[in-house]
Amino acid sequence: MDVRQLSDEEILKSSITTPSVFAELVSRYQEPLIRVAYNVLRSHDEAQDVVQEAFTKIYLSAHKFEVVEGASFKSWAYRITFNTAISQYRKLKRKFAGETTLELEHYENLGYEQRVDSKVEAAELAEQLLSELPADLQHVVREYYYGDKSYQTIAAESGLTLPTVKMRLYRAKQALKQRYESHSS
Repeated sequence: MDVRQLSDEEILKSSITTPSVFAELVSRYQEPLIRVAYNVLRSHDEAQDVVQEAFTKIYLSAHKFEVVEGASFKSWAYRITFNTAISQYRKLKRKFAGETTLELEHYENLGYEQRVDSKVEAAELAEQLLSELPADLQHVVREYYYGDKSYQTIAAESGLTLPTVKMRLYRAKQALKQRYESHSS
């Protein structure tokens, strides 16, 4: 069996009985998940620690994973990593309370014009607003901003045309901006 030919979900399921196959998921997702954690923590060392912890959580929870419409292993792994990074950020914030106020950088790209005092609050708000979008728009936003993928890569991996990816990203940003503005009012 060539593990590289299996889907992420098949590898995760196989890892329950054959732990060594989990290494393929680590190989596929280590760098993208480090980027997700780094966007929250702004520290490569902390991001690497968070990703290691996230992979441990993913492996230990493999038996709980279920494929549902609009969600995949990838979105599940990103969510676990993001939540683990937020938890680590909170721990660090308590440890170094008062030393610095972090500004929202990454989430401005999603249409947030206003600075937010707490990066954690901003990240949580962004996740909340993003979760309110239809699955097809969520997917494009997550791939583009969290997965750091190009329009072309998203189109190829999703089986969409390039104009469709661009339009969905545009619609998602407009919807997020509108939701953000109504939330701030």
